[in-house]
Amino acid sequence: MKTKEDIEGYLIRLELPFEEVEDGLWVIHDDISHVDNIVVLYDPPIVVFRVKLMEVPTQRREEFFELLLRFNATHMIHGAYGIENGNVVIIDTLQAENLDFNEFQASVEALSLAIAQDYDTLAAFRSPTTS
Repeated sequence: MKTKEDIEGYLIRLELPFEEVEDGLWVIHDDISHVDNIVVLYDPPIVVFRVKLMEVPTQRREEFFELLLRFNATHMIHGAYGIENGNVVIIDTLQAENLDFNEFQASVEALSLAIAQDYDTLAAFRSPTTS
C-alpha cells in the first residue's frame, strides 16, 4: 500500500506547484487557464483526483448534459465528468495499493488535457452571470 509520503513524493516529481491543505489532501496549482484546483485526496485504499470546472449552466441544460456524456465517451482517458452540488467536476480514482508514478502522472495529465480540450466549449454554455 502506498503511503501519504509516497503520494507527496509523486507530487514533488510532477514539478508542479502544490500545497497540502489537510492531512492527505493536496491542491495542485497547474498553469492551465481557467482551472487552478486539481485536488488530490489520499483516502486508502484509493487516491482521488478531482477538479471543479464550473457551475452547471442554467440554460440549454439538456444539450450541455449530452455534451458531457459525449466527452466522457470520446475525450476522457482517465476519469469522467460528473455533476456535484451544482458544479461540473472531473474525477478520477486509482487504487493506492500498487500505484506507481506513471499512473499518478497519467491521471493528472488526463485531467489537464480534458480541461485544455473541453473548457472553452463547456464554458460557452454559461450565462454571463454564471461563473
